Amino acid sequence: MLENLHVKNLALIDEQEVAFSPGMNILTGETGAGKSIILGSINLALGAKADKDYIRTGADYALVELLFSLNEKQKQEISKMDLPVEEDGTLLLQRKITSGRSICKVNGETISTSQLKALSGSLLDMYGQHEHQSLLKPAAYKKMLDDYIGKEADELKGHLRGILFDYRKIKEELEEQNSDEAVRAREMKLLEFEIQEIEDAGLDAAKDEQVEKKYQKLLHSRKMKEIVFAVHGLTGYENEGSAGTGIGYALRELKALGDYDEESLPLISQLTDIDDLLNDFNRSMAEYRDSLEFDEEEFQYLEERLNLLNHLKSKYGDSVEKILKQQEEKQQELEKLNNFEAYMEQLFSQEKEKKKQILSLCRQLSDLRKAAAEPLADKLKSAMIDLNFLDVAFMIEITEDEQEFSSDGYNKVEFMISTNPGEKLKPLWQIASGGELSRIMLAFKTIFADKDETDTLVFDEIDTGISGKTAWKVSEKLGRLSKNHQIICITHLPQIASMADAHYLIEKEVKKERTVTQIRELEEEESLSELARLLGSGKLTQAVLDNAREMRETARKVKDTSIE
Repeated sequence: MLENLHVKNLALIDEQEVAFSPGMNILTGETGAGKSIILGSINLALGAKADKDYIRTGADYALVELLFSLNEKQKQEISKMDLPVEEDGTLLLQRKITSGRSICKVNGETISTSQLKALSGSLLDMYGQHEHQSLLKPAAYKKMLDDYIGKEADELKGHLRGILFDYRKIKEELEEQNSDEAVRAREMKLLEFEIQEIEDAGLDAAKDEQVEKKYQKLLHSRKMKEIVFAVHGLTGYENEGSAGTGIGYALRELKALGDYDEESLPLISQLTDIDDLLNDFNRSMAEYRDSLEFDEEEFQYLEERLNLLNHLKSKYGDSVEKILKQQEEKQQELEKLNNFEAYMEQLFSQEKEKKKQILSLCRQLSDLRKAAAEPLADKLKSAMIDLNFLDVAFMIEITEDEQEFSSDGYNKVEFMISTNPGEKLKPLWQIASGGELSRIMLAFKTIFADKDETDTLVFDEIDTGISGKTAWKVSEKLGRLSKNHQIICITHLPQIASMADAHYLIEKEVKKERTVTQIRELEEEESLSELARLLGSGKLTQAVLDNAREMRETARKVKDTSIE
């Protein structure tokens, strides 16, 4: 469950910290006090799009931190993501937003935004103000049914996506094939020419890599020869002033010194070594000089070979390996065109087989949906009755169209409902009001919460479009739900607020000439006063307080006697 929320420098919040409780956590406040900022900060921490405009004016960054205590299932899910969990089973989620970027961390370890979004689904389920409007989109019904089915549906759709990818590639290849005989003949002629052109070149990757090096060497051989002749002369023994001549003269003079002083002998030995080394070097230079003879025929051959290689590279790839790969691919394409009828027959056979596999998977997925539709409809109907649908009929209608298959199968899923006796079932999106949609979505949330063992459920103004007895029914449903789940709920209705196990007031005030949003937990008497305000009393009288107290007692009795 969500233990703690810490927010700093976000919109109108300077710095706030909230410790949430198990059970029902209610957040109330005047319109415009900043209730959406509080839940918006939770959304941001869980990966919602961050914008530098969220940063409080004058601050360098905004920070949101969520502290969760994890159940065993959550620990297992997070461990599969290779994310760290503290020994005490807690997880600290941090998101820091700056003008240039946002940084996400889990227990001090930086993670990507995509990892954060994957993690968020394991931590809590959030119901936004306008989420019920998704029930106006029939495309959403299939996903809701598949979410209820769970792993089996996901696995089938995974297999279906893979085979559908192969099927579409085959279809594309079929569409690309031109059945015009003249066009195919031209393609074959071009392929034959290109294959022959590469084949005639007699390419050899190892040898052809050396062509340019040899060509460059011959191209610059004259300059190289001038340098080598000069170096040979400077280090030889033939020219006056050369290194060899000078060292030879120095060695003769030094040897004469050896007749008079034995201490000069090591010096004579060193200079003798130098003379030998220089002599060896000078001979090597002579051999190198002789190897630099310019061969006109070889130069012409290398030049022509290099021009051919560059021509082929410009057409088929920037290396010999790529040219040879192109030759292989063109050969395969030519073989396909030479055996066009057999090739097309093979493609049609593959298309037929893939479509057969696709329809088989679609059928399996359809059977799963049909098997799950009735029990889900029954659960939804029961949940809707709990939410003050007095006489409701509900069913999930599943139809099949083998010509309209996709990665979601070939079903169309429709939610059919009637809320008035004697009226026939009609599509939900056609007839449901805003208040009805809100309650139907709550029914879904309660069913999925138990199925997925979600610890924390966040509801942002679940009371849209409802009042009176219906509001009490929604309140009772949330109250029962809070016996096994942590509920965090923003509301304007006293019926829902009366169910609070912990009641928080969000208010806006001016401090040091700046507007700030604050949140604090209310004591019992403060909570009763806030309930009285929600009851619509402009003046706090004893009668209104008694009414609020009675409402609180009624709510507690509902929670104490109800069995979810």
